[in-house]
Amino acid sequence: MPTITTKDGTQIYYKDWGQGQPIVFSHGWPLSADDWDAQLMFFLNHGYRVIAHDRRGHGRSSQTADGHDMDHYADDLAALTADLDLKDAIHVGHSTGGGEVVRYLGRHGESRVERAAIISAVPPLMVKTPANPLGQPKQVFDDFQAQLAANRSQFYYDVASGPFYGYNRPGAKPSEAVIWNWWRQGMMGGAKAHYDGIVAFSQTDFTEDLKKINVPVLVMHSEDDQIVPYVAAGPLSAKLLRNSTFKSYKGFPHGMPTTEAETINADLLAFLKKSKQVAA
Repeated sequence: MPTITTKDGTQIYYKDWGQGQPIVFSHGWPLSADDWDAQLMFFLNHGYRVIAHDRRGHGRSSQTADGHDMDHYADDLAALTADLDLKDAIHVGHSTGGGEVVRYLGRHGESRVERAAIISAVPPLMVKTPANPLGQPKQVFDDFQAQLAANRSQFYYDVASGPFYGYNRPGAKPSEAVIWNWWRQGMMGGAKAHYDGIVAFSQTDFTEDLKKINVPVLVMHSEDDQIVPYVAAGPLSAKLLRNSTFKSYKGFPHGMPTTEAETINADLLAFLKKSKQVAA
């Protein structure tokens, strides 16, 4: 399997398909590069080089006991882009992966990056604090950790069959294939990584990272996101970014890159083409 080895010895698995301008995809918790199947195939067929990696502790990457924080995630992404010597790259992150992209840009700069997109992403900050009154109480995330520790398999099934894809909404038509694919990806990873990752995605404050970013960034978020609530996420990130385009959706779920792939892919492609025309 294609992997890189980071400075602390962690092996990061990645897919690298095609030629052309590179798009690097960062997945959500607790998934893997496989969650980007619909995007990898779409953008590969539109002439892009597509790259997606499994975050440390996730998928086929090393199940390390530590390093499950946004700084390590960003450093691992930087190591991958350096190893592949990517230039003028487009970075796309979903959910926790959106935080990874934002921290990567804030921590490592933009010398290899042309633009980015964050979808249903965790920035600027998920947890409720005096400075972030619209966030969710810490108890919500403590409960996530408790459920994971008690019965990870059941917890993952419940998340996928319920709020992640909006299958708990009236009139929803759940796809067992989508549910079990989510469950499969989650169970491939390590329990320790996923347990620590809950703190990483919920308690990391990306405010200063967002303020540092100069490249164009597309922010995509649904008003019906039950995992990363809209009110404390997408609109606030768009305001903090210097060069943002904000795209909101009414009834899409958190996992909209999968269930609403046709719309998400088209909107993302339109942003990439529009940005290219403006740059030219």
